[in-house]
Amino acid sequence: MTRCAWHIAVVVVLAASMSQVVAAQTDREGCADYPLLSRLDGFYIEGCKDQPFSSHDFNTDDGKVTVEGHWTSVSYRRPNGAPEMSGVEMIRNYVDAVEAIGGDVLSEGRYSASMRVVVGDREIWIEVSPYGTRAYRLDIIEKQAMEQQVVADADALLADLNRVGHTVLRGILFDTDKAVIKPESSAALAEIAALLKRDPGIEAFVVGHTDMSGSVEHNLELSSRRAAAVVDALVADYGISDDRLTPHGVGPFAPVASNANEAGRELNRRVELVVQ
Repeated sequence: MTRCAWHIAVVVVLAASMSQVVAAQTDREGCADYPLLSRLDGFYIEGCKDQPFSSHDFNTDDGKVTVEGHWTSVSYRRPNGAPEMSGVEMIRNYVDAVEAIGGDVLSEGRYSASMRVVVGDREIWIEVSPYGTRAYRLDIIEKQAMEQQVVADADALLADLNRVGHTVLRGILFDTDKAVIKPESSAALAEIAALLKRDPGIEAFVVGHTDMSGSVEHNLELSSRRAAAVVDALVADYGISDDRLTPHGVGPFAPVASNANEAGRELNRRVELVVQ
């Protein structure tokens, strides 16, 4: 599912003169709407933050919950002179929008609301916080990936290797910014091992890739550790000879999609098998 398929229209009715008032306002350079949620009409982006791994405390009816993952924060403002909007109206727009796509409202009050929605394999937590009558902030955490549905298949892997000399090892999962393979990766690892045992002549590089989030140095180190973790698992748990596999990390230097949106970044975060 692409990001554009997730886009929600958040609509409010404005005075006819609003477009002229806002025309002079521009978004903060380098900032953009979170792809899942559009802004309220007449607001511009005042600031934004993005961290590959962080945490945020969300209020729920059962108390605060700390959620870890990819954190995005976008602050919006209406120009001075534009019509005011109550915080309750700001909150209600987002609550209605998230509920419309099957999301859950975890808490809703006068000063903020917390929501959760599952889109594909992502669990996304959202907080909307108005401040004043012309500004609000969205804090969004994309929690770690949920159960992987698509995994590597030995026949498909071999077909890719014969056709183009490399293949993506789908179903190898890591927590955000970590190099420890998650237990639900076992099905994919078993298929990779089956391929290697079927053709003992295959020698390959196991290559780790990342998106552009964070520094180049950090991503190179992370991709190398992830590649090494895959080799270690295949050798220790599946009996593959260690002289057949060489780990290597290339960080963000071989993208297969745009890093401008999360759908592309997800494709760029991968591990590949490359025939030597």
